[in-house]
Order: sequence, then C-alpha cells, then structure tokens
Amino acid sequence: MFFVLISALMPCVAAILLAGAAALLLGAALHDLACRTIPNWIPAALALDGLALRVLSGQVLGGIVSGAVVFAGAALLWRRGLMGGGDVKLLGAAALVVPAGLALILILAVALAGGVLALIYLALRRLVSAPRAGRPAGALARIARVERRRIRQCRSLPYGCAIAAGAFFVLGAHLLNAGWAA
Repeated sequence: MFFVLISALMPCVAAILLAGAAALLLGAALHDLACRTIPNWIPAALALDGLALRVLSGQVLGGIVSGAVVFAGAALLWRRGLMGGGDVKLLGAAALVVPAGLALILILAVALAGGVLALIYLALRRLVSAPRAGRPAGALARIARVERRRIRQCRSLPYGCAIAAGAFFVLGAHLLNAGWAA
C-alpha cells in the first residue's frame, strides 16, 4: 500500500520540483540581468532541487557526475576570466536538473542562447540611446538606465539569462519527449 501511494505521488512531486527549478532559473536570470550577480543561495537551491529530481528518476550517480563535470569545465572558464563565478555555479546546478544524458545538449543550448544574447546586445548597442541625466524613479527605470549604459559601453552579458534559456529549452524538449516524466 505504501509503495503504491509513493509511486502515485512521484509525478506530482516531480512536477513540483520542476516548477521550483523553473522559478529558481528565472530568478537567477532576472537577478543577473539587474545586478550582474547570482546570489549563492539560488544555485545551491537549484542543485538540491536537481538532486531530488535525480533521486526520483534513479539517476543519482549520473546526475552528480554530469553536474560535477559541467561545473569543473565551467570553473576552468572562470579561471581564465571567461565566465563569472555565479554563472559557473548556476550552470553546474542546471546540469543536475536535466537528466544526465542531456548535459551535453544543455551546454550546446546554453552556448546557442549565449550567442543569441550577444547578437541582441550588439544590435541594441546601435539602437539604445545614452541614459538621461538624473536618477529615474522606480527600480525598473533604474535597472533599464543601468542596462542602457552597460549596452553602450560593451560591458558583460547577463549569462545567467543564457543558462536559464538553455535549461528551459532542454527541460521543455525532454518533457515533451518523455510525456512529463522526470
């Protein structure tokens, strides 16, 4: 009886965990866009969420290995100054959320999303006017002003957005193929 109940609840638990992962990825992307940082608690919570998903799917060892390999590769990019530390942690945690066999697809999807993001920023550089003098009212107006300045000065990209987009793509494709099975 107990095992029947547990197996009946597993799709609901997986759906809740996936919704939590989506919320964390979205939060990381928005925070990175606004502040160019990703708070440490977001990748930590995402990693725990991903680990719980891997437990449910029976892929604990594969998930941990793929997450560690992705994290190590991203850490090498950080060491060379090519990625931010928050991006490294978020990418490693995102690799735990996707099934282990899809980690390479995640890397490709993130790279493509990063390329699209770079193209958008290059196009916006020509279109965005210089920020006006004075401090705008409201948080969104201030964020937009800072972002205009970042775009015009060719500052860093909010790569957390690309990581989130790549993870959403991989998870969405996987869910469509698997019929909502984690």
